[in-house]
Amino acid sequence: MIRLHESWLSPLRAEFEAPYMQALRQFLKIEREAGKLIYPPASKWFAALDLTPLQKTRVVILGQDPYHGEGQAHGLCFSVQKGVRAPPSLINIHNEMKSDLGLRPPPHGNLESWAEQGVLLLNSVLTVEAGHAASHKGQGWEQFTDAIIRLLNSQSRPLVFILWGSYAQKKAAFVDRGRHLVITSAHPSPLSAHNGFFGSKPFSRTNAFLREQAQVEINWQIV
Repeated sequence: MIRLHESWLSPLRAEFEAPYMQALRQFLKIEREAGKLIYPPASKWFAALDLTPLQKTRVVILGQDPYHGEGQAHGLCFSVQKGVRAPPSLINIHNEMKSDLGLRPPPHGNLESWAEQGVLLLNSVLTVEAGHAASHKGQGWEQFTDAIIRLLNSQSRPLVFILWGSYAQKKAAFVDRGRHLVITSAHPSPLSAHNGFFGSKPFSRTNAFLREQAQVEINWQIV
């Protein structure tokens, strides 16, 4: 059963009814009928939108596509389920949390506690074939997530957009920086983290902005 918080349904209704979404549904149906394993499971495709209602979204972290290893993806970008070894990018995020805020290393890589506080952990593409990175690129998910970012950009309350890497920065290039805080840096991947991700202090900068807006800070500590 696909789960999605009702706060997103009305503003995104036109997207769900659009021809590209019908084509995407058909693509996913054919892939599954062909016996291909798709991550995350269908019940978690919209987990980011289910755990973080529109009205409660205060921070947006934008990823690319789900992890394609067994048991990793569960619908939140950069996050893995408890009991699953943290991928290198997530380990680097943990390291930056420690450097930025002095937080102790977390016992797992599940970021649901962030999502429940209003951090929308949104991938650009919401599904992937097992073992094949970016295999669902260009099938329609990008158009859907573009609509989500446009919707968030139109909100009257100021939000924080954390954009790691050129892909995320290009996708959200239209976000109004006069109203929202946009934090950019290199991607946390081991291939690029030393080019500006480490030391970028996204977590403290986010909380400083939220304080300025008289909003509650995010508790970034993962327990």
